[in-house]
Amino acid sequence: MKKKYLLKSGLNTARITRLIAKAIDLFIVLILSLLFYPFGLLIALFYIGISDSLSQGQSVGKKIMGFSVLSLEDGKPCSLKQSIVRNLPILVPMAFAIIPLWGWIICSILTIPLILLEIYLLFKLDSGHRLGDVMADTTVIADDHNRIDLRKNKESWFEKKNMSPCNRNMM
Repeated sequence: MKKKYLLKSGLNTARITRLIAKAIDLFIVLILSLLFYPFGLLIALFYIGISDSLSQGQSVGKKIMGFSVLSLEDGKPCSLKQSIVRNLPILVPMAFAIIPLWGWIICSILTIPLILLEIYLLFKLDSGHRLGDVMADTTVIADDHNRIDLRKNKESWFEKKNMSPCNRNMM
């Protein structure tokens, strides 16, 4: 049975925005790789591996586009281990690019199907997860600062609102 979504266009917009965020990260990787080859490629591999564990689950691309990666296990920002596992579909083919010529060919042969698979899963899974999300048990959400502030708030707003002014001052 096919599910019908009220905000189907909103979901597709979010997915496309996620692709743009990943494209920004891959552009950074490309610039590092080309400008400082072969050392830049090692830096690029390192960056793409840890990128989703930076800045509360935000890579540079996700920070620009307003997303963050959370662990589905505990709801915390993506850990270093999860970031590496999540980006394996990109890391593995890129590692071959260190080897001149043949490595570049192998990298191209592996990268194209893996990226197509990632995009396919992103748009076909109801959850909107890509292969890396499934492997690392993570999800991408819109970065909502209010949500984070509510988590930090230990006191219920309801209790404060229903207290008399005298009791509020005592706290």
